[in-house]
Amino acid sequence: MVLAEAPLPTRPMKPAHRDGNVLRWLIAHTASLIGDSVYFAALAWSAQRSAGPTEVGLVMAAGAAPRALLMLGGGVLADRLDPRRLLLGSDTVRCLLILAVAGAVALTTPALWLLVAVALVFGAVDALFVPAVGALPPRITTPDQLARITGLRSLSMRLGQIAGPPLGGLAMGLGGPAAAFTAAGLLFALSLPLLLSLRISPLPTPSGEAPAPTAAPRPGRARAELVDGLRYIRRHPLIGPLVAAGAVCELGLTGTLNVGMVLLNAERGWGPSGYGLIISCFGGGAAASAVLLAVAGRLPRAGLTMAGTLLAGSVGAAAMGLVPHLGTAAAVAALVGLAAGVFGSLDATLIQTTADPAYLGRVTSVMMLTMVGLAPLGYPLVGAAIGLWGAGPVFLGCGALSCLGAVLALASPAVRSAELPR
Repeated sequence: MVLAEAPLPTRPMKPAHRDGNVLRWLIAHTASLIGDSVYFAALAWSAQRSAGPTEVGLVMAAGAAPRALLMLGGGVLADRLDPRRLLLGSDTVRCLLILAVAGAVALTTPALWLLVAVALVFGAVDALFVPAVGALPPRITTPDQLARITGLRSLSMRLGQIAGPPLGGLAMGLGGPAAAFTAAGLLFALSLPLLLSLRISPLPTPSGEAPAPTAAPRPGRARAELVDGLRYIRRHPLIGPLVAAGAVCELGLTGTLNVGMVLLNAERGWGPSGYGLIISCFGGGAAASAVLLAVAGRLPRAGLTMAGTLLAGSVGAAAMGLVPHLGTAAAVAALVGLAAGVFGSLDATLIQTTADPAYLGRVTSVMMLTMVGLAPLGYPLVGAAIGLWGAGPVFLGCGALSCLGAVLALASPAVRSAELPR
């Protein structure tokens, strides 16, 4: 099958949130994200039926290892090959894999080794999917619309987090894990015709000319391109500090907001309902930031705004470990979500609009590796530290670490002067 690349107009007639081409990509991406959530729910429930709590944790963690190990290689492929082909291929594999598992679960209780194998394959496919998602937006619109696309993508992620678990629970209630796996597979299938219908354009080289076709990378060549991509990030005056700031932010805040928040609620006696309220407020603040960027399309003084919101979010996260009342903690969580959402969207948009198109997949893979590979390593450390010293000091320490990300960003003249395209 030949996927033709039709040139897009130099300036879109409509903003991204009214562009049918962008909306088809957004619906396909949202369907895949909801499918992810349903799949994880079905996988956990299947593991719980056939094994104990320790094995459930093993199954759920199995997919993280190949995702982290192969993510950088997926970035190389996203730069060398058509990112839409990678998206189509990964969603096709996920669809067939999950529908096959649905059939197996319907016939018999799956063995633990089968669930681990499914998680490993799914994680490996995700290592191709994630960099391709980051490399595709510049090929479906123009640079002045990328901030809107980042906001729309953030909204899509929030919708996946909100809609996926209830849909998975409904499917399991009606037909057990087999029905949940089937629902996930059908959601992956829904994205395929939408991705096929996208109009994409070849990315220009820095000189403005279309890049020449390239052959698939050989193993040695792929390794050299990976090293070249890492060197490009390190030497770039803007992208290097942006990636570093994002990595430090993830290391400081991810464990605090995921593991620390549960333990903080237990320490304060707020219970599961309090935890749900705080997480909902955080998600609402993040969703508000996504709407802001999707509609506005551009924020002035983007570099300074990005660093300022990172600093504000870090201070707010540190303060959450000190507030004594649930209502105050929920309000602070909403502000942290708003600040973190603006920071993350501006960070990603500045990278997408600044990076040489030939390196965009590798840059995206490095960014995502921090989120799915490095940041989760801090979960046990955060839990152990709160067990020793309590939530307040740990939240303060993690917030201070995240503030270092803002310091790194503000120390860069390129970041302080960075602007989004008009």
